[in-house]
Amino acid sequence: MSRRGWALFVAMSLIWGLPYLLIKVAVEDFSPVVVVFLRCAIGAALLVPWTLARGHLGTALRRHWRALLLFTVLEMTGPWLLLPYAEQSLSSSLTGLLVAAVPFVAAVAALLAGDEDRLSPLRVVGMLIGVVGIVALLGLDVGGAQLSAIGAVALVVVGYAVAPIVISHKLPDVPGVTAASFALLFTALVYAPFAVPRLGDAVEAPTRAWLALLALGTVCTALALALFFALIREAGPQRALVITFVNPAVAVLLGVLVLDEPFTLGLALGLPLVLLGCVLATRRSPVRTARSEFDDVDTAVP
Repeated sequence: MSRRGWALFVAMSLIWGLPYLLIKVAVEDFSPVVVVFLRCAIGAALLVPWTLARGHLGTALRRHWRALLLFTVLEMTGPWLLLPYAEQSLSSSLTGLLVAAVPFVAAVAALLAGDEDRLSPLRVVGMLIGVVGIVALLGLDVGGAQLSAIGAVALVVVGYAVAPIVISHKLPDVPGVTAASFALLFTALVYAPFAVPRLGDAVEAPTRAWLALLALGTVCTALALALFFALIREAGPQRALVITFVNPAVAVLLGVLVLDEPFTLGLALGLPLVLLGCVLATRRSPVRTARSEFDDVDTAVP
């Protein structure tokens, strides 16, 4: 990747490693549906006025409303409903490990979509090393896992894998902030009927919970979505999704540094593997060139 691509990749890896910590703080005082609604509402309040002022949202909706709606359902509205359902019976570690399958599914989806960026053997090895690192970080707890919950996470994985391809194929001329604005506004409206009746109880939540929710909506949602679109366009959807390996590692590190959780052997072994896997999985693929009649002719440079 380019330097700009790496800068965006590192920023996204850090930013989307934060929500695990912030959500854990927020749900102590807010119900999950209120957290999702306010997260989207805060993000929309920041991005929608900026988009409307530039006249981008109306134009994008007239030309690409179907693709925008598809992206929104795949990336946000569907997964943010399915993941809480799945984690009622799955451990967070198993859920995180299953979500780490996103880059593999994205590679298959990109192949079916005809993307030129082929998956080289070295990048496959990098992905496998990343998965091993995730296993070391999170462990694997399948006890009591329900097939319906695993199926829900599988749908999330498909959504997360396909959504960036929708961006690169169907919305190449739509600014990232515009697409993010629509996605946040639409998802907030979907959650509103379930969350608004509970907002009365949320008013009395402590400052700590509100600050966590504010950071979740501003940094981890509004800013993160804008950067994620830039990363997709800079590095491609397959490489952009390799952040799903790094996010759990960042979350575990934050648990150690902020919540005084123990520094385990799994962390010591898993974090280097995740980082190595990311370096390999984001390498540029060799460019295929057509074989010409001159390929077999020896040439000498004087």
